[in-house]
Amino acid sequence: MGLKEELRKSFPILGRKVNNRPLVYLDNAATTQKPAEVIDRISRYYREENSNIHRGAHFLSNMATEAYEKARNSIQSFINAGSPAEIIFTRGTTESINLVAHSFAEKYLKKGDEVVISEMEHHSNIVPWQIVCERHKARLRIIPLTASGELDLDEFGNMLGKKTKIIAVTHVSNALGTVNPVREITGIAHKLDIPVLIDGAQATPHMKVDVREIDCDFYCFSGHKMYGPMGTGVLYGKEEWLREMPPYQSGGEMIKEVSFEKTTFNELPFKFEAGTPNVADVLGLEAAATFITELGYKEIASHEDALLEYAKEKLAGIDKLRLIASPREQSSVISFIFEDIHPYDTGILLDKMGIAVRTGHHCAQPLMDHLGVPGTVRASFAIYNTMEEADILVNALIKIREMLA
Repeated sequence: MGLKEELRKSFPILGRKVNNRPLVYLDNAATTQKPAEVIDRISRYYREENSNIHRGAHFLSNMATEAYEKARNSIQSFINAGSPAEIIFTRGTTESINLVAHSFAEKYLKKGDEVVISEMEHHSNIVPWQIVCERHKARLRIIPLTASGELDLDEFGNMLGKKTKIIAVTHVSNALGTVNPVREITGIAHKLDIPVLIDGAQATPHMKVDVREIDCDFYCFSGHKMYGPMGTGVLYGKEEWLREMPPYQSGGEMIKEVSFEKTTFNELPFKFEAGTPNVADVLGLEAAATFITELGYKEIASHEDALLEYAKEKLAGIDKLRLIASPREQSSVISFIFEDIHPYDTGILLDKMGIAVRTGHHCAQPLMDHLGVPGTVRASFAIYNTMEEADILVNALIKIREMLA
């Protein structure tokens, strides 16, 4: 079941040392490391293709435009969208959610309406909805969690009604690793003709996402969490919604014709892509999607699931260490605390041993408040992590326990 050494070697940074120890990188839910294929694709664009895209009359512009639109087609295939017009390139999940929140609200949200999110959301799927609800005098409603860290679907069903205008939930919790039943959620919502947005930032690195099978109306994800470059992301939206929603930003390629009397907007997907696009990194995003596809989600899931269960079992045996949440379906993330050691102190000591984890509230403060903890230590896994690294983490935590007991 061991990972092939060639795979790890394709990630250059994994060969470096931290504090004179081999790097053990377990902060993948924050950002993944990048394979050589992604790094090389970005570099090749700047070496051989660099030019602004669309409307160019010269060779390099046409070459770059063709590569950029090919990347859009690749991402369409990656998530099985119905059309390249449904793929909007953004700077990441946060911008994708903000785009939908502000554009959708401008068209559809009125005083007294309701927006439904969950108690486990990342701040990026809370704050934009708070802002638009306050602006339009709408109400933000929260799906509660069960004791095991899952969404209470019975209560969710009871919350919905004629005032519910949109539902926005995460596919996989960044703090708990809980995998939500998004197909079931969209099915419940669509019976009442309520659109659904899915925050897929933590899903796309670990599982096959088929937006047409999920039947969501919007799906958002980030490149940097799936082995791609930072500052890239995707908003998938069904054409019928994107056609009706007004532009989120203006200028550049999103404009069709301009006069001082009137401006008309471009067709999809360009209507939502204002300004000079991040061409090089979008091509890096395409390379990351290709890397994942060629590796195969079956192999990714098999390795990561085995690693997750192995680490959970080992961690559960450490004195006064408590695992946070026990969902039936979990992906790639373990959150835990020592009963008598602050998470930040644990994280600092792990770093001294060359182990990178994340500590704190993980941009999910309402969830931490619900759990009654100031924050957690979060170890999050990727395809390049190994059982040996899980053992290194466990042994380091045992040492910390002994040092600070």
